[in-house]
Amino acid sequence: MKFLNILRKNNPFRFRKVFNIKNLLILFILLISYVILSAYIYSERISADLAKNVVRLHVIANSDSNYDQQIKLKVRDSVLKYMEENSKGINSANKAKRFICENLGNIENIACTVLQSYGLSYEAKAYFGKFAFPTKVYGDVTLPSGEYQSLRVVLGNGTGKNWWCVMFPPLCFVDASTGILPDESKLQLKNVLTEEEYKLALGNAKDACPDIKIKFKIVELLQQSKFILAKGKK
Repeated sequence: MKFLNILRKNNPFRFRKVFNIKNLLILFILLISYVILSAYIYSERISADLAKNVVRLHVIANSDSNYDQQIKLKVRDSVLKYMEENSKGINSANKAKRFICENLGNIENIACTVLQSYGLSYEAKAYFGKFAFPTKVYGDVTLPSGEYQSLRVVLGNGTGKNWWCVMFPPLCFVDASTGILPDESKLQLKNVLTEEEYKLALGNAKDACPDIKIKFKIVELLQQSKFILAKGKK
């Protein structure tokens, strides 16, 4: 204590600078770093869990012309009809993934048949993998942006606007045009997600808790930032 008193009397400015400003700055940097790291770890965990439990459908049109956009919807309807008729009893994302992979050729043929029926010269290609999705709203259910397991059907050049939905749980089959989900469909989603993930999916609802809305924004912003950075490196 005597030493500190002497230091304070002889050089008070230096004392304040060393023991106050410098320490506070270090503490502030450490605190900010901890918050960012914690948010990043949380975002990655939620994103990975959602990708594991949800399978999505992505149909990309040949171009943005009105005709190609209408063709995209025709292909969508045919693929969804095939999935709905042949995937009954699937109760997990893994089973949905297995079914899609085993029937990828059939799905591609269905899409090509639609194109041929309209006399189009371009073809369709079907893929299954992890693809980046933006935030998407289905009524009061919102899935944050991130990488999801997905069936991707690319028509022709694949430069047109896309259409996407949730294939498992089978939310695509509810209302392909509006995406409005009844309670039964939300229950299906709740059954395959953790309680926290399901709450986050309802994070944009009007009655959602403020802390859930904040967590949703954290996941959304960090995942979007990751994709922007990844594109910048290409």
